[in-house]
Amino acid sequence: MKAVVFHGVGDIRLEDVEDPRIEEPTDAVVRITASSICGTDLHMVRGTLTGMKPGTVLGHEGVGVVEELGDDVRNLKVGDRVLIASTIACGDCAYCREGYFAQCDRANPNGPQAGTAFFGGPETSGPFQGLQAERARIPFANVGLVKLPDSISNEQAILLSDILPTGWMAAELAEIKDGDTVAVFGCGPVGQAAIAAARHRSAGRIFAVDNVTTRLEMARALGAEVIDFSDEDPVEQIRRLTDGIGVDRAIDAVGIDAKHPRSGSALDDAMEHKEEYRKEVAEIAPEQNRQFWSWRPGDAPTLALDWAVQSLAKAGTLAVIGVYPSTDRFFPLGYAMGKNLTINMGICNHRKYIPELVELVRSGQLDLAPYLTEIRPLSQVIDSYKAFERRDPYWSKVEIQPGA
Repeated sequence: MKAVVFHGVGDIRLEDVEDPRIEEPTDAVVRITASSICGTDLHMVRGTLTGMKPGTVLGHEGVGVVEELGDDVRNLKVGDRVLIASTIACGDCAYCREGYFAQCDRANPNGPQAGTAFFGGPETSGPFQGLQAERARIPFANVGLVKLPDSISNEQAILLSDILPTGWMAAELAEIKDGDTVAVFGCGPVGQAAIAAARHRSAGRIFAVDNVTTRLEMARALGAEVIDFSDEDPVEQIRRLTDGIGVDRAIDAVGIDAKHPRSGSALDDAMEHKEEYRKEVAEIAPEQNRQFWSWRPGDAPTLALDWAVQSLAKAGTLAVIGVYPSTDRFFPLGYAMGKNLTINMGICNHRKYIPELVELVRSGQLDLAPYLTEIRPLSQVIDSYKAFERRDPYWSKVEIQPGA
Protein backbone atom coordinates (compact mmCIF):
# COMPACT_ATOMS: atom_id res chain seq x y z
CA MET A 1 0.00 0.00 0.00
CA LYS A 2 1.00 3.68 -0.32
CA ALA A 3 1.96 5.63 2.80
CA VAL A 4 3.88 8.74 3.91
CA VAL A 5 7.17 7.51 5.37
CA PHE A 6 9.66 9.37 7.58
CA HIS A 7 13.28 8.84 6.53
CA GLY A 8 14.99 11.63 8.46
CA VAL A 9 14.73 15.27 9.44
CA GLY A 10 13.54 17.12 6.33
CA ASP A 11 13.04 13.84 4.43
CA ILE A 12 9.56 12.34 3.99
CA ARG A 13 8.42 10.27 1.03
CA LEU A 14 5.27 8.71 -0.40
CA GLU A 15 6.16 5.09 -1.06
CA ASP A 16 5.02 1.47 -0.92
CA VAL A 17 4.98 -0.26 2.48
CA GLU A 18 3.66 -3.57 3.74
CA ASP A 19 -0.07 -3.90 4.38
CA PRO A 20 -1.02 -3.97 8.08
CA ARG A 21 -2.36 -7.13 9.68
CA ILE A 22 -4.04 -8.25 12.88
CA GLU A 23 -1.36 -8.87 15.54
CA GLU A 24 -3.43 -8.96 18.75
CA PRO A 25 -7.04 -10.01 19.42
CA THR A 26 -7.88 -6.37 20.29
CA ASP A 27 -6.64 -5.09 16.90
CA ALA A 28 -8.53 -3.89 13.86
CA VAL A 29 -7.41 -3.11 10.33
CA VAL A 30 -9.07 0.00 8.93
CA ARG A 31 -9.15 1.21 5.33
CA ILE A 32 -8.41 4.92 5.62
CA THR A 33 -10.86 7.17 3.77
CA ALA A 34 -9.55 10.47 5.19
CA SER A 35 -6.40 11.48 7.01
CA SER A 36 -4.83 14.85 7.70
CA ILE A 37 -1.59 16.75 8.26
CA CYS A 38 -1.06 18.11 11.76
CA GLY A 39 1.41 20.58 13.25
CA THR A 40 2.76 17.71 15.33
CA ASP A 41 3.80 15.98 12.09
CA LEU A 42 5.77 19.12 11.22
CA HIS A 43 7.53 19.02 14.61
CA MET A 44 8.89 15.60 13.71
CA VAL A 45 9.92 16.52 10.18
CA ARG A 46 11.60 19.70 11.48
CA GLY A 47 13.47 17.79 14.19
CA THR A 48 11.91 19.54 17.18
CA LEU A 49 10.24 16.29 18.25
CA THR A 50 13.21 13.94 18.29
CA GLY A 51 13.63 10.16 18.27
CA MET A 52 11.82 9.33 15.06
CA LYS A 53 12.64 5.91 13.65
CA PRO A 54 13.29 5.90 9.87
CA GLY A 55 10.60 3.88 8.13
CA THR A 56 7.79 5.09 10.39
CA VAL A 57 4.52 5.91 8.62
CA LEU A 58 3.40 9.39 9.67
CA GLY A 59 -0.04 10.66 10.63
CA HIS A 60 -2.28 10.38 13.69
CA GLU A 61 -5.65 11.64 12.41
CA GLY A 62 -7.96 9.33 10.54
CA VAL A 63 -11.42 8.24 9.44
CA GLY A 64 -12.04 4.92 7.76
CA VAL A 65 -13.95 1.69 7.30
CA VAL A 66 -13.29 -1.49 9.31
CA GLU A 67 -11.89 -4.28 7.12
CA GLU A 68 -10.72 -6.81 9.72
CA LEU A 69 -11.34 -7.34 13.44
CA GLY A 70 -9.54 -9.26 16.14
CA ASP A 71 -11.60 -11.75 18.17
CA ASP A 72 -11.81 -9.45 21.21
CA VAL A 73 -13.23 -6.43 19.42
CA ARG A 74 -16.90 -7.01 20.21
CA ASN A 75 -18.46 -3.56 19.73
CA LEU A 76 -17.77 -3.17 16.00
CA LYS A 77 -18.29 -5.11 12.81
CA VAL A 78 -16.58 -5.26 9.44
CA GLY A 79 -17.91 -2.46 7.26
CA ASP A 80 -18.46 0.03 10.08
CA ARG A 81 -17.41 3.59 9.35
CA VAL A 82 -15.24 4.77 12.22
CA LEU A 83 -13.28 7.66 13.68
CA ILE A 84 -9.77 6.90 14.96
CA ALA A 85 -8.66 8.52 18.22
CA SER A 86 -5.15 9.94 17.76
CA THR A 87 -3.74 8.62 21.02
CA ILE A 88 -3.82 4.91 21.82
CA ALA A 89 -5.32 3.63 25.07
CA CYS A 90 -6.36 0.30 26.51
CA GLY A 91 -9.49 1.49 28.33
CA ASP A 92 -8.84 -0.84 31.28
CA CYS A 93 -5.98 0.61 33.36
CA ALA A 94 -6.52 3.01 36.24
CA TYR A 95 -5.55 6.03 34.14
CA CYS A 96 -7.94 5.20 31.31
CA ARG A 97 -10.77 4.61 33.76
CA GLU A 98 -10.22 8.11 35.16
CA GLY A 99 -10.25 9.63 31.67
CA TYR A 100 -6.47 10.09 31.35
CA PHE A 101 -6.30 8.09 28.13
CA ALA A 102 -3.05 9.81 27.07
CA GLN A 103 -1.39 8.34 30.18
CA CYS A 104 -2.49 4.74 29.55
CA ASP A 105 -0.29 2.24 31.41
CA ARG A 106 -0.61 -0.54 28.82
CA ALA A 107 -0.71 0.95 25.32
CA ASN A 108 2.95 1.96 25.02
CA PRO A 109 5.14 -1.15 24.54
CA ASN A 110 8.08 0.77 26.05
CA GLY A 111 6.41 0.59 29.47
CA PRO A 112 4.11 2.67 31.68
CA GLN A 113 6.69 5.43 32.23
CA ALA A 114 7.46 5.86 28.52
CA GLY A 115 4.70 8.39 27.88
CA THR A 116 1.78 8.67 25.50
CA ALA A 117 1.33 6.10 22.73
CA PHE A 118 0.16 7.60 19.47
CA PHE A 119 0.17 6.85 15.76
CA GLY A 120 3.12 7.90 13.61
CA GLY A 121 5.29 9.10 16.48
CA PRO A 122 8.87 8.69 17.76
CA GLU A 123 10.29 5.49 19.23
CA THR A 124 9.30 6.56 22.74
CA SER A 125 5.65 6.58 21.66
CA GLY A 126 5.65 2.97 20.46
CA PRO A 127 6.33 3.46 17.66
CA PHE A 128 3.07 2.70 15.88
CA GLN A 129 2.69 3.04 12.13
CA GLY A 130 0.61 6.11 11.30
CA LEU A 131 -2.57 6.94 9.45
CA GLN A 132 -1.34 8.80 6.35
CA ALA A 133 -1.72 5.56 4.48
CA GLU A 134 -4.26 3.47 2.62
CA ARG A 135 -4.74 1.14 5.61
CA ALA A 136 -3.77 1.06 9.26
CA ARG A 137 -3.60 -1.35 12.17
CA ILE A 138 -5.49 0.02 15.19
CA PRO A 139 -4.49 -1.45 18.59
CA PHE A 140 -7.17 -1.61 21.32
CA ALA A 141 -9.72 -0.97 18.59
CA ASN A 142 -12.69 -1.47 20.93
CA VAL A 143 -11.58 1.75 22.67
CA GLY A 144 -9.75 3.70 19.95
CA LEU A 145 -12.42 3.41 17.24
CA VAL A 146 -15.72 5.27 17.51
CA LYS A 147 -18.52 4.40 15.12
CA LEU A 148 -19.70 7.42 13.12
CA PRO A 149 -23.29 8.25 12.21
CA ASP A 150 -23.94 8.55 8.49
CA SER A 151 -24.95 12.20 8.92
CA ILE A 152 -21.36 13.24 9.79
CA SER A 153 -19.21 13.77 6.69
CA ASN A 154 -15.53 12.88 6.40
CA GLU A 155 -14.75 16.62 6.41
CA GLN A 156 -16.47 16.99 9.78
CA ALA A 157 -15.16 13.71 11.15
CA ILE A 158 -11.46 14.23 10.42
CA LEU A 159 -11.48 17.23 12.77
CA LEU A 160 -12.87 15.00 15.52
CA SER A 161 -9.87 12.69 15.44
CA ASP A 162 -7.47 15.19 17.06
CA ILE A 163 -8.06 18.89 16.48
CA LEU A 164 -11.46 19.40 18.11
CA PRO A 165 -10.72 17.20 21.15
CA THR A 166 -7.42 19.03 21.66
CA GLY A 167 -9.13 22.43 21.51
CA TRP A 168 -11.81 21.19 23.91
CA MET A 169 -9.19 19.96 26.37
CA ALA A 170 -7.37 23.29 26.08
CA ALA A 171 -10.48 25.15 27.18
CA GLU A 172 -10.98 22.69 30.02
CA LEU A 173 -7.36 23.04 31.18
CA ALA A 174 -7.74 26.83 31.03
CA GLU A 175 -10.69 26.54 33.41
CA ILE A 176 -12.78 28.88 31.25
CA LYS A 177 -16.10 29.84 32.80
CA ASP A 178 -18.95 32.22 31.94
CA GLY A 179 -17.77 35.73 31.20
CA ASP A 180 -14.01 35.04 31.28
CA THR A 181 -11.63 37.00 29.12
CA VAL A 182 -9.40 34.57 27.20
CA ALA A 183 -6.32 34.86 24.99
CA VAL A 184 -5.47 32.12 22.48
CA PHE A 185 -1.90 32.22 21.18
CA GLY A 186 -1.68 30.52 17.78
CA CYS A 187 -4.57 30.42 15.31
CA GLY A 188 -3.72 27.22 13.49
CA PRO A 189 -6.29 24.42 13.56
CA VAL A 190 -5.91 23.74 17.31
CA GLY A 191 -6.14 27.45 18.08
CA GLN A 192 -9.34 27.72 16.02
CA ALA A 193 -10.78 24.74 17.91
CA ALA A 194 -9.77 26.32 21.23
CA ILE A 195 -11.59 29.53 20.25
CA ALA A 196 -14.70 27.52 19.40
CA ALA A 197 -14.42 25.68 22.73
CA ALA A 198 -14.02 28.95 24.64
CA ARG A 199 -17.18 30.27 22.97
CA HIS A 200 -18.99 27.04 23.86
CA ARG A 201 -18.01 27.63 27.50
CA SER A 202 -19.47 31.17 27.29
CA ALA A 203 -16.25 33.17 27.47
CA GLY A 204 -16.98 36.89 27.55
CA ARG A 205 -14.10 38.03 25.30
CA ILE A 206 -11.57 36.06 23.28
CA PHE A 207 -8.32 37.49 21.92
CA ALA A 208 -6.63 35.57 19.09
CA VAL A 209 -2.91 36.14 18.47
CA ASP A 210 -1.10 35.12 15.27
CA ASN A 211 0.63 36.76 12.31
CA VAL A 212 -0.93 34.81 9.43
CA THR A 213 -3.64 37.02 7.96
CA THR A 214 -5.96 34.24 6.82
CA ARG A 215 -5.80 32.51 10.20
CA LEU A 216 -6.71 35.76 11.92
CA GLU A 217 -9.62 36.15 9.50
CA MET A 218 -10.88 32.72 10.53
CA ALA A 219 -10.50 33.59 14.21
CA ARG A 220 -12.45 36.83 13.69
CA ALA A 221 -15.23 34.82 11.98
CA LEU A 222 -15.47 32.77 15.19
CA GLY A 223 -15.98 35.96 17.19
CA ALA A 224 -12.43 36.56 18.43
CA GLU A 225 -10.71 39.95 18.71
CA VAL A 226 -7.57 39.53 16.63
CA ILE A 227 -4.01 40.72 17.22
CA ASP A 228 -1.30 40.40 14.55
CA PHE A 229 1.98 40.08 16.44
CA SER A 230 3.94 41.29 13.42
CA ASP A 231 2.06 44.60 13.61
CA GLU A 232 1.55 45.02 17.37
CA ASP A 233 3.08 43.83 20.62
CA PRO A 234 0.43 41.32 21.81
CA VAL A 235 1.18 41.77 25.51
CA GLU A 236 0.89 45.54 25.30
CA GLN A 237 -2.33 45.35 23.30
CA ILE A 238 -3.97 42.78 25.57
CA ARG A 239 -3.15 44.87 28.64
CA ARG A 240 -4.39 48.05 26.94
CA LEU A 241 -7.62 46.43 25.80
CA THR A 242 -8.30 45.00 29.28
CA ASP A 243 -7.71 48.26 31.18
CA GLY A 244 -4.26 47.07 32.30
CA ILE A 245 -5.54 43.90 33.97
CA GLY A 246 -4.74 41.15 31.45
CA VAL A 247 -6.78 38.07 30.62
CA ASP A 248 -8.27 35.56 33.03
CA ARG A 249 -7.22 32.56 30.94
CA ALA A 250 -4.55 32.03 28.30
CA ILE A 251 -4.03 29.10 25.95
CA ASP A 252 -0.69 28.31 24.29
CA ALA A 253 -1.74 26.55 21.08
CA VAL A 254 1.62 27.10 19.39
CA GLY A 255 4.20 24.90 21.07
CA ILE A 256 7.88 24.53 20.39
CA ASP A 257 8.01 25.87 16.83
CA ALA A 258 7.02 29.45 17.66
CA LYS A 259 8.45 32.16 15.41
CA HIS A 260 9.43 35.71 16.34
CA PRO A 261 7.79 38.75 14.69
CA ARG A 262 9.15 39.84 11.34
CA SER A 263 8.17 43.47 11.90
CA GLY A 264 6.20 45.67 14.25
CA SER A 265 6.65 46.87 17.82
CA ALA A 266 7.29 43.39 19.27
CA LEU A 267 10.30 42.80 17.01
CA ASP A 268 12.83 44.81 19.05
CA ASP A 269 12.09 42.88 22.23
CA ALA A 270 12.32 39.55 20.40
CA MET A 271 15.68 40.54 18.92
CA GLU A 272 17.03 41.23 22.42
CA HIS A 273 16.46 37.54 23.12
CA LYS A 274 17.76 36.29 19.75
CA GLU A 275 20.87 34.59 21.18
CA GLU A 276 18.83 33.03 23.95
CA TYR A 277 16.41 31.59 21.39
CA ARG A 278 19.29 30.32 19.26
CA LYS A 279 20.63 28.33 22.22
CA GLU A 280 17.17 26.96 22.94
CA VAL A 281 16.77 25.74 19.35
CA ALA A 282 20.20 24.10 19.42
CA GLU A 283 19.35 22.20 22.59
CA ILE A 284 15.80 21.27 21.62
CA ALA A 285 16.57 20.22 18.04
CA PRO A 286 20.19 19.02 17.83
CA GLU A 287 19.52 17.51 14.39
CA GLN A 288 18.18 19.97 11.82
CA ASN A 289 17.63 20.12 8.09
CA ARG A 290 20.31 22.54 6.87
CA GLN A 291 20.06 21.89 3.11
CA PHE A 292 17.04 24.08 2.32
CA TRP A 293 14.99 26.85 3.89
CA SER A 294 12.13 24.45 4.60
CA TRP A 295 11.60 22.06 7.51
CA ARG A 296 13.39 24.40 9.91
CA PRO A 297 12.51 24.71 13.60
CA GLY A 298 10.79 27.84 14.85
CA ASP A 299 13.30 30.54 15.73
CA ALA A 300 11.74 31.56 19.08
CA PRO A 301 10.74 28.34 20.86
CA THR A 302 9.38 29.86 24.08
CA LEU A 303 8.07 33.18 22.78
CA ALA A 304 4.38 32.25 22.67
CA LEU A 305 4.69 30.79 26.17
CA ASP A 306 6.33 33.98 27.45
CA TRP A 307 3.62 36.14 25.88
CA ALA A 308 0.87 33.97 27.38
CA VAL A 309 2.35 34.25 30.89
CA GLN A 310 2.86 38.01 30.58
CA SER A 311 -0.66 38.56 29.22
CA LEU A 312 -2.39 36.85 32.13
CA ALA A 313 -3.95 38.74 34.99
CA LYS A 314 -2.73 37.94 38.48
CA ALA A 315 -4.10 34.58 39.69
CA GLY A 316 -5.04 33.66 36.11
CA THR A 317 -4.83 30.22 34.47
CA LEU A 318 -2.44 29.12 31.73
CA ALA A 319 -3.26 26.10 29.57
CA VAL A 320 -0.45 24.64 27.47
CA ILE A 321 -1.72 22.38 24.68
CA GLY A 322 0.93 23.16 22.04
CA VAL A 323 3.54 20.40 21.81
CA TYR A 324 6.78 20.74 23.79
CA PRO A 325 9.25 17.82 23.66
CA SER A 326 11.15 16.33 26.59
CA THR A 327 14.29 18.17 25.37
CA ASP A 328 12.67 21.52 26.21
CA ARG A 329 13.75 22.77 29.65
CA PHE A 330 12.82 26.45 29.33
CA PHE A 331 9.88 28.01 31.16
CA PRO A 332 9.31 31.50 32.68
CA LEU A 333 8.80 29.97 36.11
CA GLY A 334 9.71 32.98 38.24
CA TYR A 335 7.37 35.33 36.39
CA ALA A 336 4.52 32.81 36.57
CA MET A 337 5.07 32.19 40.29
CA GLY A 338 5.18 35.91 41.04
CA LYS A 339 1.67 36.26 39.56
CA ASN A 340 0.22 33.23 41.41
CA LEU A 341 -0.70 31.59 38.12
CA THR A 342 -2.32 28.19 37.82
CA ILE A 343 -0.67 26.12 35.07
CA ASN A 344 -2.33 23.11 33.44
CA MET A 345 -0.91 21.22 30.49
CA GLY A 346 -0.78 17.90 28.75
CA ILE A 347 -1.36 15.73 25.73
CA CYS A 348 -5.00 15.40 24.76
CA ASN A 349 -7.03 12.53 26.22
CA HIS A 350 -8.85 12.20 22.90
CA ARG A 351 -11.16 9.32 23.76
CA LYS A 352 -12.57 11.28 26.70
CA TYR A 353 -13.95 14.05 24.48
CA ILE A 354 -14.78 12.32 21.20
CA PRO A 355 -18.25 10.90 22.08
CA GLU A 356 -19.50 14.32 23.28
CA LEU A 357 -18.05 16.08 20.23
CA VAL A 358 -19.54 13.56 17.80
CA GLU A 359 -22.95 14.32 19.28
CA LEU A 360 -22.40 18.11 19.11
CA VAL A 361 -21.48 17.82 15.43
CA ARG A 362 -24.30 15.39 14.66
CA SER A 363 -26.87 17.70 16.27
CA GLY A 364 -25.59 20.75 14.39
CA GLN A 365 -24.40 22.58 17.52
CA LEU A 366 -20.78 22.51 16.34
CA ASP A 367 -19.25 22.46 12.88
CA LEU A 368 -15.73 23.56 12.06
CA ALA A 369 -15.70 21.84 8.66
CA PRO A 370 -15.36 25.24 6.90
CA TYR A 371 -11.95 25.52 8.58
CA LEU A 372 -10.78 22.42 6.74
CA THR A 373 -9.55 24.48 3.83
CA GLU A 374 -7.85 21.99 1.54
CA ILE A 375 -8.71 18.47 0.33
CA ARG A 376 -5.99 16.66 -1.58
CA PRO A 377 -5.42 13.10 -2.85
CA LEU A 378 -2.68 11.03 -1.21
CA SER A 379 -0.64 11.39 -4.41
CA GLN A 380 -0.22 15.12 -3.60
CA VAL A 381 0.61 14.69 0.07
CA ILE A 382 4.27 15.81 -0.07
CA ASP A 383 3.37 19.04 -1.84
CA SER A 384 0.59 19.49 0.72
CA TYR A 385 3.11 19.10 3.54
CA LYS A 386 5.25 21.81 1.98
CA ALA A 387 2.32 24.23 1.63
CA PHE A 388 1.29 23.61 5.23
CA GLU A 389 4.91 24.10 6.35
CA ARG A 390 5.07 27.45 4.51
CA ARG A 391 1.76 28.56 6.09
CA ASP A 392 0.38 29.31 2.64
CA PRO A 393 -2.78 31.47 2.71
CA TYR A 394 -5.88 29.49 3.71
CA TRP A 395 -3.91 26.30 4.27
CA SER A 396 -5.37 25.92 7.74
CA LYS A 397 -6.26 22.22 7.77
CA VAL A 398 -5.61 19.71 5.03
CA GLU A 399 -7.60 16.53 4.45
CA ILE A 400 -5.71 13.75 2.64
CA GLN A 401 -7.81 11.22 0.73
CA PRO A 402 -5.97 7.92 0.15
CA GLY A 403 -8.64 6.62 -2.23
CA ALA A 404 -8.77 9.72 -4.42
